Amino acid sequence: MRLRSLLREDLPRASVSLAKFLIGTVLVHEDGGIQRVGRIVETEAYPPGDRAAHAYIGQTARNASLFLERGHAYVYLAYGIHWLFNVSGERVGTGGGVLVRALEPLAGLDRATNGPGRLTVAMSIDRRFDGIDLCAPGPLWLGSIARAAAPIVSSKRIGISKAVDRPWRFVERDNPYVSR
Repeated sequence: MRLRSLLREDLPRASVSLAKFLIGTVLVHEDGGIQRVGRIVETEAYPPGDRAAHAYIGQTARNASLFLERGHAYVYLAYGIHWLFNVSGERVGTGGGVLVRALEPLAGLDRATNGPGRLTVAMSIDRRFDGIDLCAPGPLWLGSIARAAAPIVSSKRIGISKAVDRPWRFVERDNPYVSR
């Protein structure tokens, strides 16, 4: 499989646009000689001003990575149970991002990746990756492959209680790895 690292310049400058763009790209974790690779097939956008976004309350120690330049990881613990992986999606100082909800396994993955908690378990992602630059060489990065995404469809976001009417969940149509 031939992978190319994404450059920051490749990434759109807004969370909603980035959420769509990430469908079909890959997330790579290189860990002790093991390369885990999954193709992103489901995302949710949380742009500036969104009441459901962690950045809505302003910058805190917990959400500081959402205020980094687009292309950085924001990893947080949800309900004290699951780590969730996000990509910052705005300019420095503006909070917004994209929750990556599901991956299509391509290499090194032997667990389910459909759902944001399952994804981080399968990819061995936890808080130590919070703030990492996903466009720079390192253990966790975003890339592309020579395979186009199928049509992308949008729907309401799931698993939240605020601003549920926003159609900012994006999935690759008919992909069996999308969360249910």
